[in-house]
Amino acid sequence: MAALALMGAVLVGCGGGAADIAAPERHTSPSAGPGTPTISRTPAADPSAGAAPGPATVRKAPPTMAPGPGGLTPVYMRRAQGRQGPQGAEKVVALTFDADMTADQGPRAAGGERFDNPQLIETLRRLKVDSTVFMTGRWAEEYPDQARSIGTDPRFEIANHSYSHYAFASPCYGLPTVEKADMAADVRRAFDAFRKAGARNVVPYFRFPGGCYDDEALRALAPAKVTAVQWDVVSGDAFAKDGEAVAQQVIDGVKPGSLVVMHCTRSAAPVTEQAIRRIVPELRAKGYRFVKVSELMTGPSSDG
Repeated sequence: MAALALMGAVLVGCGGGAADIAAPERHTSPSAGPGTPTISRTPAADPSAGAAPGPATVRKAPPTMAPGPGGLTPVYMRRAQGRQGPQGAEKVVALTFDADMTADQGPRAAGGERFDNPQLIETLRRLKVDSTVFMTGRWAEEYPDQARSIGTDPRFEIANHSYSHYAFASPCYGLPTVEKADMAADVRRAFDAFRKAGARNVVPYFRFPGGCYDDEALRALAPAKVTAVQWDVVSGDAFAKDGEAVAQQVIDGVKPGSLVVMHCTRSAAPVTEQAIRRIVPELRAKGYRFVKVSELMTGPSSDG
């Protein structure tokens, strides 16, 4: 029961929490938020800097945000409402999926618990939905074939959700905490795991476990040269039993430029695939187009 409670905290912290669980205070740096980001047009740094070049090297550099004040890691939440095309705000939305597995959950996986969700990935492929998977390094080690399949499919891009899925600020839903001195190394270790699995479509974006961060974490991550990515729509899929309710929450919350957080973890988010089968056609009927975070961050009116 204690293990299940901790897993609940982990998934709640990834944005799918129940309404009666108070979220930790979210920190927004001066560079964060839904305002227009400063997009770097120079090639993005290899997210696994220091390691030998490998198949995970991004062929075309994705957009990244410039560092915040004092060199803090920048934070992106959604496309700014000000980014408009000839017909007004472009109706695009990024569905993102956290592939969660903490560093100490290997025995549970060995015992048969499934932290993957291949049916969800196949449904996204069948429905032709471009999306971003925020993957932990430990997940990639447990499911290397799936990590390679996702990371070599042009429909997807893999972003970093840490190696360990430990918190980068405390308190954070009961998660163990990464020491500040170890944060950049934890992120690099995840990128190394993606490379080892054979993933190629890897982008220099990072999602904090639990969404918890502070200035110290943003400063500690600066050497990793990533753009932190949060969200503006919470799906509520963690431990949900009603896929229709999850779908309705997403459909009601999406606006042009939204970024939705969901999960790719079968045991702890069992109705996500069911919800997707309703979310996708209904949002398309409303005129929405599904994009990866890298496209959302660029926007139709970006310079360059």
